[in-house]
Amino acid sequence: MSYELHYKRYSENAILIEWPAKIDKNIHQDIIFYKNTLEKEKFKEIVEVIISYNSLLIFYKSTIEDIYNEVSTLKLLYSQKKSFKGAENKLWKIPVCYSPALAPDLESFCKAKGFTIGDVIDLHTAPIYQVYFLGFLPGFFYLGGLDKKLNFVRKNSPSLDVKKGSVAIGGNQTGVYPQDSPGGWHVIGRCPLNFFDPEVSPPCYILPKDKIQFISISENGYNDISSLVNLSIYTPESVSL
Repeated sequence: MSYELHYKRYSENAILIEWPAKIDKNIHQDIIFYKNTLEKEKFKEIVEVIISYNSLLIFYKSTIEDIYNEVSTLKLLYSQKKSFKGAENKLWKIPVCYSPALAPDLESFCKAKGFTIGDVIDLHTAPIYQVYFLGFLPGFFYLGGLDKKLNFVRKNSPSLDVKKGSVAIGGNQTGVYPQDSPGGWHVIGRCPLNFFDPEVSPPCYILPKDKIQFISISENGYNDISSLVNLSIYTPESVSL
């Protein structure tokens, strides 16, 4: 499937390409496909390609002298997209402890939504979530697939100290804070894993186009996995798709 794209000069050495403004897995697949095509066909001219839910930002090594010619080239490349086989997609099983002791907003979230903690666990662990892109913090992945029953408006006043590994909900999205940070989402669980390490390549092992599923664990299970992660001897479960 192809879309009517909008091309804009973003800076003297960058072009922004926009798809329809919505969260959609088909749009995401098209963006990933186009990103792969760009990196394969025009790698020497491009420094970096950054994606979001519905856009792709291309940074070039030098100033774009003729923006109209470059946009025409990009349009032609998009219209002639060829099959590209990149790295295999993975489904990651991400352990989460849904305990009020580790999730400061869980009880208030349940009360506001009229759910039990068990309801939240069932609804949050059921979907297979699509990783759309990384942003906000290094290793923070934006996911699609949250059950609409869990949608909840963000906090009016953000919390100043959201703990690393906090699993939270904001609006129609859910995600995991990869480090201590302020944040305005409602924390409903805690994950014991590390998602970002600047000393390895890639620094984040979960990539756009991968999928994840949250797996409920006990507090004891959380502590056990945390100990293994601290010793660098724990590898999260994954399956190839």
